[in-house]
Amino acid sequence: MRRPVITLTTDFGLSDHFVGTMKGVILGICPEAQIVDISHEIGPFGIHEGAYLVAQAYPYFPRGTVHVVVVDPGVGTSRRPILAEAAGQRFVAPDNGVLSFIYAREKHKVRWIKAERFFLKNVSRTFHGRDVFSPAGAHLARGVAPAKFGKPIIDYMRLHIEKPVRTARRGWTGAILKIDHFGNLITNFPADGFPDLDTRPFELSVGLQTVERLARNYAECGPSELFVIAGSSGYLEISASQASAAKILGCGVGAPVELRLL
Repeated sequence: MRRPVITLTTDFGLSDHFVGTMKGVILGICPEAQIVDISHEIGPFGIHEGAYLVAQAYPYFPRGTVHVVVVDPGVGTSRRPILAEAAGQRFVAPDNGVLSFIYAREKHKVRWIKAERFFLKNVSRTFHGRDVFSPAGAHLARGVAPAKFGKPIIDYMRLHIEKPVRTARRGWTGAILKIDHFGNLITNFPADGFPDLDTRPFELSVGLQTVERLARNYAECGPSELFVIAGSSGYLEISASQASAAKILGCGVGAPVELRLL
C-alpha cells in the first residue's frame, strides 16, 4: 500500500522548534507518513497568503493526501478546528477562512473537529499546531474516518478573495495575494478572465504607479522595467525584469490593485 502523505503549511518559520515538533507528533501517531512541507515562510498571521499557497499546491497531490494548515492568529480563542473534504483530499485547519480557495473551487464538506480523543492529552492555549491539528491529521492519515471527528457544519468562515470586484464598466479592484521569492506581486486577477490584455490598452495600478505593458516572459522587458505577466499560478503578476517589483513599488500582501480597460 502507498504510504500516506501529510503536507504542512504554516507561518511558523524555521528558526524555532515548532515545525519539527509537529512532525514528531505526526510520526508518533503515523510513523509511515510521508511529510511534505509546502511552506513555513508565510508572513505571520497571513491567512490570505496561506489560502493562496495551499490552493496552488493541493491539485498536484494524490488522492487521500492530508493537508495540515496552521495559520492561526485566533489560537486559544473560540475559533473552531475544522476538517474539510474536497477533491478526494482532506484539509485540517482553523476555521478562519484559510481554506477559502478550496471552498470556491471544489465541491466540499466541512466538519467541526470536536472529538478530543484525537488531540494530544494536554492541549495548550498557544500551540494547537502541535496539540490539535497535527494529531488530527495523523489520525486521518492512519485511516480514521472523517465522520468520527465531528458532524458537518455549514457556517464555516469564507473569505471572498479569489476574484476581484467589478467597480466600473471597465474597472475592477483586487488585491495582492502573495509576493514570491523573486519579488513578483501575484494578484487575485485570474489570467483567463482577462484574455485580451495583449490586444487592447489597459492600466493596472498598484501603489503610486501604473503598469501598462503585458509581457510573455520575464526577459522580454528591460532591467527593472515593470510589466504584467500571466504567471504559472493562473493569476496576473506584476513583475520587474531582473529586479523585485515589490521593492520598486513598496507594496505588500493585501495591497489594493486596480485594473482599467481603456
